[in-house]
Amino acid sequence: MIAIAAAAVAVFGVAIALVLHVRLRRVRASQLTLEGSGGGDLVDFAVSLQGRVDGVHRTVDELAAALGRLERRVDATVSRLAVVRYDAYEQTGGHQSASVALLDSSRTGVVLSAIQGRDYARIYVKELDSGRAAVSLSPEEQEAVERAMRSPQ
Repeated sequence: MIAIAAAAVAVFGVAIALVLHVRLRRVRASQLTLEGSGGGDLVDFAVSLQGRVDGVHRTVDELAAALGRLERRVDATVSRLAVVRYDAYEQTGGHQSASVALLDSSRTGVVLSAIQGRDYARIYVKELDSGRAAVSLSPEEQEAVERAMRSPQ
């Protein structure tokens, strides 16, 4: 009776050992899937993975900083343009005079005006700094500035 009980306990122990062996093989197979063919342990793999993630974060931070610098540079470029053509004098026709506004996103830039008369042409250049001109703008020049600021970038 004792021998039968010992044999039953032994068979039960072997069955438990087989179940645990199968589970251990599955865990090792999963570990190998995560690690690839490197053969290191899971902790080393996690450390190397964290290092790569940190590298990605650094790269993203560098790209965000570069994008910020680029946005500031783009905001300072001439990105708004408008042309207003008009007759500067009553006796002329054909809208031969023109004012051109060349501005950045903060209304800084220049307004060029070419006034055509019968016997002459005059060109004026007026600077704008944040929308303010040192010399007053004509109505046509002001219209060119307003059109330029409404124009799509």
